[in-house]
Amino acid sequence: MKTLEEWLAHCGELHPKKIDLGLERVRGVAERMGLRLDCPVFTVAGTNGKGSTCAMLEAILLAGGYRTGLYTSPHLIHFEERCRIDGKEITAPKLIGHFEHVEQARGDITLTYFEFTTLAILEAFAEAKLDVVVLEVGMGGRFDAVNIIDADCAIITSIDIDHAEFLGDTRDKIGFEQAGIFRPGRPAIVADPVPPQSVLDHARDIGADVWRHGHDFNFQGDRNQWNWAGRGRRYSGLGYPALAGANQLLNAAGALAALDAMRKTLSVSAQAVRSGLGLMELRGRFQVVEGQPLLILDVAHNPHATAALAMNLNRMGFFHATHAVFGAMADKDIPSILKKMEPNVDHWYFTDLPTPRAATAKDLQAFWQAQTRRPTMPTELFASPWDALQAAAKRSEATDRIICFGSFYTVGGVLEHGIPELHPGARPAPNVHMSKD
Repeated sequence: MKTLEEWLAHCGELHPKKIDLGLERVRGVAERMGLRLDCPVFTVAGTNGKGSTCAMLEAILLAGGYRTGLYTSPHLIHFEERCRIDGKEITAPKLIGHFEHVEQARGDITLTYFEFTTLAILEAFAEAKLDVVVLEVGMGGRFDAVNIIDADCAIITSIDIDHAEFLGDTRDKIGFEQAGIFRPGRPAIVADPVPPQSVLDHARDIGADVWRHGHDFNFQGDRNQWNWAGRGRRYSGLGYPALAGANQLLNAAGALAALDAMRKTLSVSAQAVRSGLGLMELRGRFQVVEGQPLLILDVAHNPHATAALAMNLNRMGFFHATHAVFGAMADKDIPSILKKMEPNVDHWYFTDLPTPRAATAKDLQAFWQAQTRRPTMPTELFASPWDALQAAAKRSEATDRIICFGSFYTVGGVLEHGIPELHPGARPAPNVHMSKD
């Protein structure tokens, strides 16, 4: 019997392409498997904010007493993070049986890694007989593997340019791809405050029930609390989400709109909303680790997400110096990412990542050197995120902060042994007993 690691290696070798957008192959295997989810489904697409929105939905629904399934990707450290049932990660032995079923059903159909693993996780949800499932789109929407499931409520978080070689090089083109998760007559939550016209046009053309930010729902707040209003109800005096960052209110507003739109099927109380938003956890989204120096972990890996990270950093208090550990995939808009972050950084620690898709540390340094207006700023190169963090911690004072951002591999490389314990001028010690913030 194969181990989970052996199955994952097998999945990565089946198809000649890493990404092959389209639903014909994956839908064909799903039909052979007799795969169906007999419960309400939320599907979440967007350039940024998908993971946060999914985590908010899961937390609120759990607090409301529902049995939930949550599928997200990619993972930070372990593949099992992608599949949560009743708020807990699935175990490897439970997943293996579903991998075997996919393999038996596919016959001579070649599936990508994402397609194969998506089918296995969907079958795990079907077997668990859940009350509700939340699915995060991997990329785009229209041709993403999760879109073989008809969403009872679809959500688009933010729309910006990323994966342009697959989705298009304008917001309008990308918005059309993301709007492919909408279904006729069903709620379509558009949480982007300024969506491209293609999203609204597609929703109108298929007859989706559009809930648009600023039209069908809105929010406002002060330093201590915030309020939300939709078509069917209002929430006043809400505490801020447990996830830090100003952009999280946009994600929370979209999640509450989705729950409001589904209130006849999935009723949640105001207390469930408060508890869920206050107690939720999601690693790597402006995750602040208290210590000296302060450590901030963020999977911002495109210009839109990096702009939000820079804004959140600017809103923090004074720090004597900022050290940045950065690693990214080679297909990202690295010059734009560096340009948005440069005003916040005093020392760069560029790192290699353990995947051939990544830009090398030397490549990242070359991108920075080609555009910087601060050529005397120190930069260093490292073989891994953990090595880079060790160097940053050793060079930091108690009043400094360290930012580790970029790819999931970057943040995952720091968290693989637990949350680091930082002390000024010393190498970080991995906290092996603590795996969540």
